[in-house]
Amino acid sequence: MPTPSPMSIAREAGWYFAIATCIKLLLIPAYRSTDFEVHRHWLAITHSLPISLWYSDETSQWTLDYPPFFAFFERFLSFFAAIIDPTIVDLNQGLNYSAPSVVYFQRLTVIIADLILFLGISRIARNVFPSTRRALILVAVLWSPALLIVDHVHFQYNGFLLGILMISLSFLEDGNRDLLGGFFFAVLICFKHLFMVAGPVYFVYLLRHYCWLGNGRFGGFLRRLILMGALVVSVFLVAFGPFLYHGQMQQVLHRLFPFGRGLCHAYWAPNFWVFYIIADKFIAFMLRKLGFSIQAPAASFTGGLVGDSPFSVLPQVSPLTTFCMVMLAILPCLVKAWKSPQPKHITRWVAYAYTCGFMFGWHVHEKASLHFVIPLAIIATSHLEDASHYFLLSTVSCYSLFPLLYEAREYPVKVLLLLTHAAILWSGFSQHFSMISASEDGKDKKRSSVSLQGTRLFGWPTKIYLSGLLAIEIWGQFLHPYIFGDKMPFLPLMLVSIYCAFGMLYSWFFQLNRIIRCS
Repeated sequence: MPTPSPMSIAREAGWYFAIATCIKLLLIPAYRSTDFEVHRHWLAITHSLPISLWYSDETSQWTLDYPPFFAFFERFLSFFAAIIDPTIVDLNQGLNYSAPSVVYFQRLTVIIADLILFLGISRIARNVFPSTRRALILVAVLWSPALLIVDHVHFQYNGFLLGILMISLSFLEDGNRDLLGGFFFAVLICFKHLFMVAGPVYFVYLLRHYCWLGNGRFGGFLRRLILMGALVVSVFLVAFGPFLYHGQMQQVLHRLFPFGRGLCHAYWAPNFWVFYIIADKFIAFMLRKLGFSIQAPAASFTGGLVGDSPFSVLPQVSPLTTFCMVMLAILPCLVKAWKSPQPKHITRWVAYAYTCGFMFGWHVHEKASLHFVIPLAIIATSHLEDASHYFLLSTVSCYSLFPLLYEAREYPVKVLLLLTHAAILWSGFSQHFSMISASEDGKDKKRSSVSLQGTRLFGWPTKIYLSGLLAIEIWGQFLHPYIFGDKMPFLPLMLVSIYCAFGMLYSWFFQLNRIIRCS
């Protein structure tokens, strides 16, 4: 068969994007979180105030805390918002404004911005064959239920940011366009600094693959290093230069890195620190039973507040501690990237770096799982092990986001999105690897049973674990209200967080093992 052209692949991706857009349009009237007002207020800040006051304004509690490129993006959107409804960008009158005009405007901006995600995944898909594998990647990314829940119900702009990441990775995967890959990653960081967790991987990979070619020519190495460095510095100067000029850099950095918010978010992200918290509480409980005087911490992990989170028994955790743990966890990946900087592995390495940031980072939001779930979709079809891992991870990641949509009318939406996507992935993965198996064994493809291949897709441990998600949901929705009523409202959330943390921990181990094994 002839190789499809980039245009035909873009048209193919366009159909998946169009279907996703229809779903997004249907979700416009859905529940909106406080993030909706956050972004509306940022429109007002960037439209109403001079640039020197953007990062110091405190008209609302929703202060600007994203990097300058995102602020410029909000400034760009504010021009259109002012035309549609001037109240949207009014710094004082617009507070908590929820007229239909602002709802439709902000919802549509997220949908339109997703064109960047479409562009990014289309570039990735150019080099993915056969068509069944390409279709699975497009479904996993463009129809991601987690992305739909976070961006198009809860409300954020993760889609277009992940699109920039996809564009960067696509250039790195080309093997000979590292400069553009580094450029777009620098742009991404200046949009959302939380993506900088993958910075060490980018640095080592580009230093080894682009700058130092191993030919012993120091002049060529120095020229390439200066070129890459100048390009990255130029991006940061464009982003932060205006604030440096106005003497606002300290204030900008204070907003971008608010370490005073505490180790954990109000709803515990399902990561390593969940086990640390539970261990602290269990040890404190047992010591009190044994007669020891253990003082309870002043702040509560289940109070739903953002703040410091002291422990009763275990050592306190500082931002520096979490930074060191993240770097230590990423270290095997960095060694691999230096020894064998192969473009085909860069996506796996970057996704692993974001997984490490999620598992061990400071004040991690549950929504940050998108940073590695979406990139891992690109390699999910490369091997049966990767497909099995991705199926479990995408399911767990999406389910861990369920507490974000707590209103009754959104309950069928989130359940239907997750189950539909899981069914499509299971069927698609089963058929894809069934065809590969039949081809390799020289057997008639029709003899390969999808149901049998589905058994191979994941074994009994995975089946039991995924069944546990159903048990957790039944408890939270039906048994807990029946048994406890309004008491212990934190318990269902805690169970979701703890149970999903086991799945995330498995994903981290799996990715680390694959990185060590891959050559």
